[in-house]
Amino acid sequence: MKLLGEYLEHALQFERMAAEESDPKLRAAMESQAKAYRKMAAKRAKMLGLPEPSPPEQ
Repeated sequence: MKLLGEYLEHALQFERMAAEESDPKLRAAMESQAKAYRKMAAKRAKMLGLPEPSPPEQ
């Protein structure tokens, strides 16, 4: 099982790539992947009894 930090790092990477992407379909796919990683991070935090990670910066 991955660490909470790993999920968040992957989410941040996809968010950065999405922000730089000009193709709307590819951007949407990257944003979707980032959301999935954030969801896994939140689930992992809950399992560990930790607060939910903060939402992405905009």
